[in-house]
Amino acid sequence: MSTLQSLLSNPFSSSSSSSSSSQSLPWAPINTWATPQFSVALYATRHLHNWVTVINGGSTRSRQLKPPLLPQYSGINSTVSASLFSLFQGIGIGEREVELLLNKNPDLRFSSFDRVHERFCSLESLGINGVPLYRLITKRPDVLTAIEIDPLISFIRDELEGKIEPPQICRLLKAAEPRFLVGFDRKVRQLVRHGIPSEKIAHVLNNVNLTRAICLKSAEEIEKTFTFLSRFGFRAVDIIIKRPAILNYDLESQLIPRVRVLVELSDGDDAATGVVLCKLPAILSYSEEHLAGHVEFLRSFAGLTDREIFRIVCVFPNVFSASKERKLNPRLDFLKQCGLNSDNIFRLLIKAPLFLGLSFEDNLVYKLCLLVKIGYRYRTRELAIAMGAVTRTSCENLQKVIELFLSYGLSCEDIVTMSKKHPQVLQYNPRSLEEKMEYLIEGMGREVEELLDFPAFLGYNLDDRIKHRYEVKKKIVGEGMSLNKLLSVSAETFSRRKKKIGTYEQQSGSK
Repeated sequence: MSTLQSLLSNPFSSSSSSSSSSQSLPWAPINTWATPQFSVALYATRHLHNWVTVINGGSTRSRQLKPPLLPQYSGINSTVSASLFSLFQGIGIGEREVELLLNKNPDLRFSSFDRVHERFCSLESLGINGVPLYRLITKRPDVLTAIEIDPLISFIRDELEGKIEPPQICRLLKAAEPRFLVGFDRKVRQLVRHGIPSEKIAHVLNNVNLTRAICLKSAEEIEKTFTFLSRFGFRAVDIIIKRPAILNYDLESQLIPRVRVLVELSDGDDAATGVVLCKLPAILSYSEEHLAGHVEFLRSFAGLTDREIFRIVCVFPNVFSASKERKLNPRLDFLKQCGLNSDNIFRLLIKAPLFLGLSFEDNLVYKLCLLVKIGYRYRTRELAIAMGAVTRTSCENLQKVIELFLSYGLSCEDIVTMSKKHPQVLQYNPRSLEEKMEYLIEGMGREVEELLDFPAFLGYNLDDRIKHRYEVKKKIVGEGMSLNKLLSVSAETFSRRKKKIGTYEQQSGSK
């Protein structure tokens, strides 16, 4: 029994047989494949005894076993080979694959069982096990032997508290040669020193290509990227937290040329360029050719100037996300068919830039049909302006607005008349519209038809503007006042008139 305990505590020590008996030893090949949740370390520990010791009739015999699944490798102890094989078999790597791995990675052939077993355990501690571990090892067997792996694992597990997602770690270990992993911890700390909060660093690292963003870049390159982005009037760390993938891009060949397109479009205004970058950091994911191609298209097809294009980009940076062929070309062509010139197109797009981005099949075509159905003529300037207005509301909301007006006795022709004077009337909230129309009829004693002359009434705040001014003015002029004059004057002008009214009331009271 003492011999057995000795062998179990040190399975790799050489031992001679304690008995001269020639009785054959029982042995059965292990063919069980581990499930993704099965621990490789546990599997190897449990079955190692079957290969190194056998208790037979009270005597303990130690001998080298010859599993038929494992070829004998020259220059390496066969017990060690069997031990390593147990680890590999635990994640489903068969005989042929083991042989290929050992031939592909000679360091693995001569590594001790304890060393490889420890590396297995370290990888499992990061959440890499089962099928992902199988795929990682068969693709990059050097992860089991490279000395650069241990510092990386320790940093991720201890300093980053294991918050890097296992699939992200697998992608890193598959893509990067071990020599490029050196300094990974130092570069991550560099990001933290630049202001990325410690609670956000895992978010950043989980959303970048770690090989391109960290491993293949020097600390100097990372420093230059932060310096470059900081010149546009914002903290580089803020835009990187919003869009971590920015760290993937090469400064000289990607970031600088892409930003240069925007800088030239803004006539060298770095601050304005910074506003665009902060609003849509993803704009940097487009190539220089893509950005320049969209700018040239808007110049040539729509007749817009660089200043006008940049103003559109400021309010709607996603113009660069719209396909020239599927969205920009047909929609700008529609506006031109409606009789809009380049100046008209610019004014419409500044107010309704979503016209370029919304889905045609799921959104615009439905709204277009509704507008034509209530009386708008196709390919007219009025239709184009109405289409611009309804881009800021949903199809359901537009339908409800039209139904509400009809329920109050207004005709389709009346709705068209109102929306031509005040296009925004088609995008208001139906519940808010109903409250204002009720107050107009019941509270002010007016006719709903008065909206045809002043539809902008429906755009003012009910309590702070409409009710307040009506109650003040009613004391002087009674109920028959102009809605336009009541609401359209500025707050300052109305305040002066209110003071005069107060003075008049005081004088009347003294008499």
